[in-house]
Amino acid sequence: MTVELNVFGAWDYVVLVLVLLISASIGVYYRLTGGRQKTNREYLLADGSMAITPVAISLMASFMSAITLLGVASENYTYGAQFVVINISYGIFTALAAYMYLPVFFRLQATSAYEYLEKRFGKTARLSASICYTLQMVIYMGIVLYAPALALEALTGISITAAILSVGIVCTFYSSIGGMKAVLMTDVFQSILMFVAVFNVIIGEWVRTGSLGEIWRRAVEGGRINMWNFNPDPTVRHTWFSLIIGGGVTFLSLYGVNQTQIQRYLTLKSLNRAQKALWLNWPILTALSLSTSFAGLCIYSRYYNCDPVTAGYLSRSDQLMPYYVVETMGTVPGISGLFVAGIFSASLSTISAGVNSLAAITVEDYWKPIHLKLYGKPLSEKKSAVLTKVLAVVAGGLFIVLAFVAQYMGNLLQAALTIFGVVGGPLLGLFSLGMFTTHANEPGAVVGLVTGLGVALWSGFGTPRPTPERLPVSIEGCVNATTFLTTSSQPTLHIARNSGNSDYFWLYRISYLYNGVVGLIATMVVGIFVSYIIYCVRGRKEVQMDPNLFVPPLARRLEKRWGTLQNSSEVVSASAEKLTEVGYEKTKETCPP
Repeated sequence: MTVELNVFGAWDYVVLVLVLLISASIGVYYRLTGGRQKTNREYLLADGSMAITPVAISLMASFMSAITLLGVASENYTYGAQFVVINISYGIFTALAAYMYLPVFFRLQATSAYEYLEKRFGKTARLSASICYTLQMVIYMGIVLYAPALALEALTGISITAAILSVGIVCTFYSSIGGMKAVLMTDVFQSILMFVAVFNVIIGEWVRTGSLGEIWRRAVEGGRINMWNFNPDPTVRHTWFSLIIGGGVTFLSLYGVNQTQIQRYLTLKSLNRAQKALWLNWPILTALSLSTSFAGLCIYSRYYNCDPVTAGYLSRSDQLMPYYVVETMGTVPGISGLFVAGIFSASLSTISAGVNSLAAITVEDYWKPIHLKLYGKPLSEKKSAVLTKVLAVVAGGLFIVLAFVAQYMGNLLQAALTIFGVVGGPLLGLFSLGMFTTHANEPGAVVGLVTGLGVALWSGFGTPRPTPERLPVSIEGCVNATTFLTTSSQPTLHIARNSGNSDYFWLYRISYLYNGVVGLIATMVVGIFVSYIIYCVRGRKEVQMDPNLFVPPLARRLEKRWGTLQNSSEVVSASAEKLTEVGYEKTKETCPP
């Protein structure tokens, strides 16, 4: 089996350019209509005027990047279909995000999610979390731009430079001039193309084999249908436990406390509508996840007796999906272009989310406090809106630069992707400290965050660590293979075991899905312990805080004890002076025996 690549034809370029032009035109439309984003509320939150469906779709598109599409297909091809279990966790943790975390942010109605941390703990906690989020997003967005460009260059003839610049410039353009309305509506358009790209593969293999049953049969014979691993051992890469617990914590860190998603919730008029959008996101996200997983099995059906990576046709497994499209449908005018447009759309939707949210954080968490300190007055709405638009352009330019730098990172590419996961757990822990406990204070929260980040990064990057066991592949049907791998004629089910890995440090052997869980637990345990020490040993005093700063069940209890503030938008910090101003009295902290 051989294939001539770089077959991107004229019609393919027409389709791709058309998609980019439509995305850009949506930004122009929203710049010329409505209020033209004259205030930050309109520019960053769409003035709370959006409908439920586009917000639900955008929630999905924000973090389903091209890396996800290519990676999930490769995951199912290489390791089997166990990964689909993670969709169960999405449903379970949607309930937690919708009814515990979301009500707190909706009562706050702040552009920056991290304003909550200042109200609950103080300025240091807010700044610490903002810095973590900024570094996380900047690194990840550079990879989102670079990774699909790298995969597509070798297969379509589109250069890395052209791919990065086209996606980066178009995305920055419509995000900066059209604001959140343009971002949400382009996400809807781009999400459709993401589904089209995936179904290109599914339908193509269905037609080629003649039935979905034959695709499934080959997957079963190849040991790819391995969805029933219930091993509780945390060192096993994928089991129901790691996928539901670890995947759920990752989901909650994204959909419960992440700035990008919080902004989307606040584009809706009411908490009820935001909760409906989050619930609607679940089946949409699951549909794309399951479709992409099945696409991976379709690719295996094509290459079950000639693995392109082992045969030397490809250098990495994340090139499998574009390779399949070019190799099987590259001669059909426009099909390759439609697929690449879908992959580019996945990057566009993620980058636009990053551009918008990073601009919001920079203005709200960094510049406004500096402006107030320098000039003694708040930044005006008009200047704030202009500055945010300028910073959106700067953020887009920064992502483009980092995408070019990423090609020199080598193995750090995977490390950068891991950062996205390990930062989410500690940040979730920090918000959870504030929302679920009344005794946590700012020193405890900050120390807990730093500790959680340290432990999670240690867990995610510590070396040496064992290499994941892959399912067997064959090259018996290959022609002119450059390498050869002997495999058994009867493929065996892949179940990761501890045997042979006992020499590795235990923390380095646990599933990558638990990195966020480790960070979450470390942040909360250390945060609670340090807060306890400060209050009990130093004799500090506790103050009554606004019940609106806590999750609904706890808020209801506190309202019975303390009452509630007349104005829930008042800034309530952990200082007794501020709380005295709004009518609360200090009460001496009593430490548990």
